[in-house]
Amino acid sequence: QVQLVESGGGLVQAGGSLRLSCAASGRTLSSYAMGWFRQAPGKERENVATISRSGGNTVHADSVKGRFTISRDNAKNTVFLQMNGLKPEDTAVYYCAASLLPIASGAENLYNYWGQGTQVTVSS
Repeated sequence: QVQLVESGGGLVQAGGSLRLSCAASGRTLSSYAMGWFRQAPGKERENVATISRSGGNTVHADSVKGRFTISRDNAKNTVFLQMNGLKPEDTAVYYCAASLLPIASGAENLYNYWGQGTQVTVSS
């Protein structure tokens, strides 16, 4: 079992930056591939980025590629999402999720544990 708590969300102007953190407790974070997802009002939840257990492999959604970067620090049981060049369309609740699968995936149903989410609002 692992518990996930996101933080770092907030209100920012377009073009600004935020760094989201996902702190894990319980089972060590290195046991899980991790993903960041987001859900905007009226839209389905979508994958933003994924990272393998060791952090050696990452995948970013086309919509955020070049702007967002997922990373992890297993020694601190934390995964991060650095968000630069934020756009109004990035406004959403961002969720951290953990998967027991050895390979990271963007498929939502393959993630076993979820955080409560943190709100990111980007104003124009």
